[in-house]
Amino acid sequence: MTDKAIQVFKPYYRTEEIIEEVRECLDIGWTGLGYKTIKFEEDFKKYSGFNNAHFLNSATAGLELGLKVLKDHFKWDYGDEIITTALTFVSSNHAIIKNGLSPIFADVDEGLCLDINSIKLAVTEKTRAIMFVGLGGNVGQYESVVKFCKEKGLKIILDAAHMAGTKIIRCADKDNVKCIHVGHDADVTVFSFQAVKNLPTADSGMVCFRDKALDSIARKLSWLGIDKDTFSRSDSKGTYNWDYDVIDYGFKSHGNSIMASLGIVGLRYLDEDNERRRHIARIYSGGFKDNPNVIEVPHSEKCVSSRHLFQVRVKNRDKVMSILNLKNIFPGVHYKDNSNYKIYAQFGRLCPNAVLASSEVVSLPLHLRLTDDDIHYIIQVVKEAVIVSDQK
Repeated sequence: MTDKAIQVFKPYYRTEEIIEEVRECLDIGWTGLGYKTIKFEEDFKKYSGFNNAHFLNSATAGLELGLKVLKDHFKWDYGDEIITTALTFVSSNHAIIKNGLSPIFADVDEGLCLDINSIKLAVTEKTRAIMFVGLGGNVGQYESVVKFCKEKGLKIILDAAHMAGTKIIRCADKDNVKCIHVGHDADVTVFSFQAVKNLPTADSGMVCFRDKALDSIARKLSWLGIDKDTFSRSDSKGTYNWDYDVIDYGFKSHGNSIMASLGIVGLRYLDEDNERRRHIARIYSGGFKDNPNVIEVPHSEKCVSSRHLFQVRVKNRDKVMSILNLKNIFPGVHYKDNSNYKIYAQFGRLCPNAVLASSEVVSLPLHLRLTDDDIHYIIQVVKEAVIVSDQK
């Protein structure tokens, strides 16, 4: 038994590099919107290939803002429907309700992402968009969903909270592999840079619109509907123009330069860090191969996944987790079927795959502070735990 507690998540920061980035903010006396936030947005666009990227204080804010902009621009009505998943963090579906829209649950596939056939059954004349959640960094059937949206004239919202660095393989043979960052074909894509994500700050996110005009609207709404933010009203000499107009009713959801400083450093190492996560996942996969008691949740072979999560399905899940806790291993559950929550009970338990997964899924520890020996220890304990749990 290990003496140290092995957590499901534990962020890793390049402290000295981050301190230097933050020091610039402190020395110049600008820690809010506009100094490092602009640099982080430009760096992220260069990395991802996106045309637009707007730094916010959270991915939750990005989802709410993305839906609001789409709803207002395309004149959706109160109660119009967004097809979504019940197997996600509540931010995804809260954002739908917050905008006066109705979440309609479709079921998930074996990779725990939305299933295209279930989506097709859920479409009605009130359907306006599909929100695809890339659980754990997996793309699942995302490309089929995008194709379906284009055929039906529906908007696609990509909740990419787990997908910083996930890339779709466009062309592959032994001599030529070309990848494109996931989200290029979505109307709006939202990333999370919360503390335990692959690109960790303390808390922040990025909303990326395909349409430049919608990005411009979002920037004003994220600064209370004011037509010019504070940074753009200041010149290089520090002269400040106090006058502005308020052209819409927005909220204060933009990011700040301290959080952006953490993101700037983390982005430099994102591909390297994700490769380490994939290495850990490969060890797990090998350890559980051909084990009928521990079933790995598969990731699509059409992507190079960020591997935010390594999930397995086990019987007697809660008992298994209790045994792991006694061995100083503290996994997570991603996620509880949202229809179990009181606020979503009205949407019914119509997704049997999501319901079953919600009772079986375990997210094993996956972060950059883990050693290979830690992973082998976890594998051994999990194998033992599933056997013991079946005997009680």
